[in-house]
Amino acid sequence: MIIEFTLNGEQASARVLAPSSLLDVLRDQLGLPGSKAACDQGECGSCSVLLDGDLVCSCLVMAVDVSGSNLTTIEGLAPPGALNRVQEALNVAGAVQCGFCTPGIVMAATELFDARPNPSRADIKEALAGNICRCTGYGAILRAFESLAAEES
Repeated sequence: MIIEFTLNGEQASARVLAPSSLLDVLRDQLGLPGSKAACDQGECGSCSVLLDGDLVCSCLVMAVDVSGSNLTTIEGLAPPGALNRVQEALNVAGAVQCGFCTPGIVMAATELFDARPNPSRADIKEALAGNICRCTGYGAILRAFESLAAEES
């Protein structure tokens, strides 16, 4: 089956053999490695993308279900060579370590800051609750997003 959808602001299509997850199609067919394959159970957040503006774990979404949808991956948040405001906040705060979890964290925070430009610490923690990072205690990540929230107010 061929599905058509909007991917990072441009029309896209993919040939999908059921059952294929959206994550597999993004990485293996469309050459977008930013969403990471980790738990394959929707528990770690590493594969998060925005599907019609909502944060989803692409490992849990069947690829055929995105037909006609608007999909944004980490690769589509900013022009090549640039960072969006969330990525820049992490960079400035030195809040990135190995980088494996970073795409999911960026996608979750992007959804949060798009909906609520000045979130509280509790809002930030709640938005990031679905992301597992094995390298850090999340302190630098929280400080980065608290700084961004302060700038946005």
